[in-house]
Amino acid sequence: MKKAYIAAIRRFSTPWVMTLIMGLFSLASVAQEAELNENGQKLFKSKCTSCHAIDKTVVGPALGGVNERRSEEWLISWIRNSQEMIKSGDAEAVALYEEYNKSQMTAFPELSDDDIRDILSYVEYAENNQPAKSVSVTDGGEGVAEEKEPSILLYLGLLIGLILLINLFVRIKNNLKDAQGLPTPTLITSGKEWLLANKAVIVIMVLLLVVGGLKDTWDTLVQTGVHEEYQPTQPIAFSHKIHAGDNAIDCNYCHSSARHSKTSGIPSANVCMNCHKYVSEGSITGTTEIAKIYEAVGFDPSKGQYIEGYQEKPIEWVRIHNLPDLAYFNHSQHVTAGQLECQECHGPIEEMEEVYQFAPLTMGWCIDCHREKNIQPENGYYEGYYEDLVAKHNREEIHPKDIGALECGKCHY
Repeated sequence: MKKAYIAAIRRFSTPWVMTLIMGLFSLASVAQEAELNENGQKLFKSKCTSCHAIDKTVVGPALGGVNERRSEEWLISWIRNSQEMIKSGDAEAVALYEEYNKSQMTAFPELSDDDIRDILSYVEYAENNQPAKSVSVTDGGEGVAEEKEPSILLYLGLLIGLILLINLFVRIKNNLKDAQGLPTPTLITSGKEWLLANKAVIVIMVLLLVVGGLKDTWDTLVQTGVHEEYQPTQPIAFSHKIHAGDNAIDCNYCHSSARHSKTSGIPSANVCMNCHKYVSEGSITGTTEIAKIYEAVGFDPSKGQYIEGYQEKPIEWVRIHNLPDLAYFNHSQHVTAGQLECQECHGPIEEMEEVYQFAPLTMGWCIDCHREKNIQPENGYYEGYYEDLVAKHNREEIHPKDIGALECGKCHY
């Protein structure tokens, strides 16, 4: 019997079998790589996304492949306090600092070594699981690619692997019978009989398909209304890179109501004319785009004056950042009281030729910020009150959650 078994295995040891085995190992590897470090994801989104992306340079370098470029020990030290490393004369730290125009990276002394390892683990996961993109268009302008994870493929792959294992088992069994001179049924008949005799396998297959379908359905539902990276075509090709970046115009100059109003406001064409009454030609688009402003307000650049009796034409900008009607958001509360920089929610706006929605703007994303962000008492808004909060909670750092920022009624009224 032992010799017959060995003969059957040897007879079946063909390249096809080796390919099957390697494929199953690859499948197991994919399943392992797909494990998501949830703490790392949460920390990455709350601490890193304002300056970094996985696959592109933002304020700082793209993080894809960072685990191969640097040692874990170096990365932990850098993330915790990059300026300390630069002052110590670390060659790699100094070179990176100078490469990115001496932009100071925020120190994160509150992160433990395990927290930083979790972030690095998530970066590797995100790099290896870049989702496929499908185009989504929102009313008012052309959309850009939105990401959708093809998770059903993993379940289908596991199902195929299971079927191949069953067929492998049946083939070996038939070869054993053949080696002993016993009659062997066909592969299809034998496989069918085996499945009917082991109904649990059929149940598992069905469950895999059902679970895969439900997960895809859930992923689709939770992305409803989320327009991350939405970038509509605007009536005028306005470059934030030229205005906020190259010319260093303060965001609040154009969006002045962000300091004292619920909304940041869309600047009127008259605000544009404060500069473009004298600047009639752009460095990239020439006179084409600026001429659209003149047409809107009725300005004759050749005479340097407004056209008398001209019927002004509003510029129909397409709104990019949209919150549902059930959510309340106040810009002044965040910009003035919270001392947030525009980039913390809108991303590296000074690097964008065309503005796109940088953050997901989901409830979870907002709540994470309310839990993690420190209140800044320096502006006097919390004078007296901040000291009471420090005494009450017996710690130096106070977060928005400590003053009711997690209460439902704060954002949903």
